[in-house]
Amino acid sequence: MTTESSFVQPAVPMFDGYYDHWAVLMENFLRAKEYWGLVENGVPAMAEGAVLTEAQRKHIEDQQLKDLKAKNYMFQALDRSILETILNKTTAKDIRDSVKRKYQGTTRVKYGNLQALRKGFEILHMKQGESMNEYFSRTLAIANKMKVNGEDK
Repeated sequence: MTTESSFVQPAVPMFDGYYDHWAVLMENFLRAKEYWGLVENGVPAMAEGAVLTEAQRKHIEDQQLKDLKAKNYMFQALDRSILETILNKTTAKDIRDSVKRKYQGTTRVKYGNLQALRKGFEILHMKQGESMNEYFSRTLAIANKMKVNGEDK
């Protein structure tokens, strides 16, 4: 009986709306696959009319293939609604830059909202003449808003 060591491929980090967190996970994932340099710097392009050696041409084609693989991983990580807005992007760098522009600010806004909601939750108290149901409803409303903004505790 032979024992094979099985290597489990890590799952592609799914984008959940929190760009900063996803970006760190995706960078690590693509670094492990040796594609991060292409996402960060882009694919070298062949200059029109330039005469390339066979080695240079092969290198560029290899980089384009790696970029295609990186794009595939990014497509797997993104929801269909996001994909529809970036399908015209031609490189993995273009995709990352587009997602970054669109969602990085959103993460900061959610974080700011969450901080304000936490503060509101901390100072929450029952008002004079308020019924238990009204107080409980206010408490649940804050808790639900916190959950929408990413609180998981």
